[in-house]
Amino acid sequence: MAMTDRILIIEDDPDIAAAVANEVRALGCEPSHHDTLAGGLTESASGDYRVIVLDRMLPGGDGVDAIAQIRAGGSRAMILVLSALGRAAERVEGLEKGADDYLPKPYEPEELRARLRALLRRGTIQVADNDLMAFGDLEIRLKARTVHVRRSHVPVSPREFALLTFFAQNAGHVVTRMQLLETVWNLHFDPGTNVVDVHVGRLRRKLEEAGAHVIRSVRGEGYLFAQPMAGEPGGG
Repeated sequence: MAMTDRILIIEDDPDIAAAVANEVRALGCEPSHHDTLAGGLTESASGDYRVIVLDRMLPGGDGVDAIAQIRAGGSRAMILVLSALGRAAERVEGLEKGADDYLPKPYEPEELRARLRALLRRGTIQVADNDLMAFGDLEIRLKARTVHVRRSHVPVSPREFALLTFFAQNAGHVVTRMQLLETVWNLHFDPGTNVVDVHVGRLRRKLEEAGAHVIRSVRGEGYLFAQPMAGEPGGG
């Protein structure tokens, strides 16, 4: 059974926490709420969360100062700071201390949902020993140049392997056909063929047949490498 993405909300204002939880549910994710910094830190270490929505002025301290503790506790969740401290210097401080995004209060619900979707798309690429790149059930061995999905080997051509590693290095960002031509084919002009679409289509079919729905087309722009959202094929 597919797991539902979980989002941890560390927020002491009950009205704001409830509003954020509603937006989390609207995305098809499961919210969990703690109203103190200590409680949030404990939960971040024990729960499997994709995103943490973190307030700053919390009982127990500044949420931004606790980001290092969250990471030290083993959490790989993306962190969105949601705070009334919204001046440029305060946003910069939050990002430099490890936040993945920073949204000042008051916020528009549509913008919060968009920011959360973007963080969920970025997923959790993990790189170990400059060799293994892991993205959910997908594993890429850089030295052996092999690909596995759910421990099963997926045979790919050298060109498809180059495409996949470039996608993984740019997870969560739209990659254009021109970027792929320059990086994978070393072409700095558009040959006017569908060579990119053919190779990407072949790679995507191989991955999807193995259970990894991680490449999607972005109309008029290119491709996006991201974990599927709830309700999408392969999503929760």
